[in-house]
Amino acid sequence: MVLSNAYNYVNVLNKAADASWTRNDILANNIANADTPGFKRKDVQFETYLANLVAGTDSLDETVAGMDLNELNCTTYTDQANLSYRYDGNNVDMNTESVELAKNQLKYYTLMNSMNQEFSRLKTALKTS
Repeated sequence: MVLSNAYNYVNVLNKAADASWTRNDILANNIANADTPGFKRKDVQFETYLANLVAGTDSLDETVAGMDLNELNCTTYTDQANLSYRYDGNNVDMNTESVELAKNQLKYYTLMNSMNQEFSRLKTALKTS
């Protein structure tokens, strides 16, 4: 994490990328346990936390600059614990997991691209100064 308000957008993107990486691991674990009796799918909560931190603000720049990044972490939870698709109690649907994994990988690559663009903008700003 870069410790400067000038880099807060990068820091927020970094937190989002970390959450996406964690989600990738969780989704891969769900897929690996698709045939494990009694296994319940897990997922990661992050986007809601980020949305709550920026909700109702007039200036996104000020909000991000003043954001306490220690409050912005992802959590893992068991999804639909009472739901089972099969008689053995497992609630992993391979089609859902595959779609979520592909969606998450696109999100991760988009976040990496956004961070690269932020650093490119900062680099350009430093060159012209």
